[in-house]
Amino acid sequence: MTLEEVARVAGVSRSTVSRVINDLPGVSKRAREAVAQAIASLRYVPNQAARNLVTRRTDSIAVVVSEKGDQVFGDPFFAGVLRGVSAGLGTSRKQLVLLMSQGDVDRDTLENYLCSGHVDGAIVVSLHGNDPLPRRLVDAGLPVVLVGRPLAGGSVPYVDSDNLTGGLTAARHLLSLGRARIGTIAGPNDMAVGIDRLIGWRRALGDAKRATDAVVHSAFSIDAGARAMAELLDRHPDVDAVFAAADIIAVGAMRYLRSRGVRVPEDIAVVGFDDSVLATMASPPLTTVRQPVEELGRTTTWRLLAQLAGERHLPPSILLPTELILRSSA
Repeated sequence: MTLEEVARVAGVSRSTVSRVINDLPGVSKRAREAVAQAIASLRYVPNQAARNLVTRRTDSIAVVVSEKGDQVFGDPFFAGVLRGVSAGLGTSRKQLVLLMSQGDVDRDTLENYLCSGHVDGAIVVSLHGNDPLPRRLVDAGLPVVLVGRPLAGGSVPYVDSDNLTGGLTAARHLLSLGRARIGTIAGPNDMAVGIDRLIGWRRALGDAKRATDAVVHSAFSIDAGARAMAELLDRHPDVDAVFAAADIIAVGAMRYLRSRGVRVPEDIAVVGFDDSVLATMASPPLTTVRQPVEELGRTTTWRLLAQLAGERHLPPSILLPTELILRSSA
């Protein structure tokens, strides 16, 4: 089946059919309807490669995760974000391309790939430090939206959860339980998500005139959470409550406490962050701060697609609310 046959049935020129298929202006409503009817009757399927040459679009969106593969596939957070991105793409007919950047060499290769016309835009997740990748992509003309506030600042749009208020809420809950010595296992100090939750925790304890020195940092993994809990107790053995910056950290912390015969919540209360599947599977079930992980993915995708569609006056950043979910650990 060719464009010429569609044009003959529709009673229009070949160029008119091409403009309709590629959604270009300059075609009357009557001509568009005639072409649509001809395509339907002939069951014509446009050549996507040829169409992309005309529109200069690939109909692909990249999701770039700045973490190692084992962490991406082992942490429910990333699965939730990807579900949200997939749902956000919906009927857009765009494909999702998952890319992982694990170092400077990977980053250079990835940057070259993204800037060579393989994708229409990129969603970048889990930035560390002052990673220059988003700025370089934007400077190269690629539309980019971030999941999470970038430490580097700048003008790249992002979508994030209200992490500061979430940390504040978690600490205030532990204070309301009458806990005397509240520590925290904070996230990595090169990520805004870890910093913002820590700031919220410090604010709550500062408002209550409590000490804010019981802090250790952890990567987002169960094993790292267990090691951090051991370190926290070694430094501050009087701790009777802990706010962990993620459920995956909290699960590791509770695993260590159980190995030491420490009861949760009787001896030490524990609050996590995310409300992932790990929270409901924990023993005891984990009190946690819920962030709308799938909505993070959906909203970030909406923001990118809106930019690609040429919408104006889009918000430079979007902050989604968090809420405390009470279970048995605190």
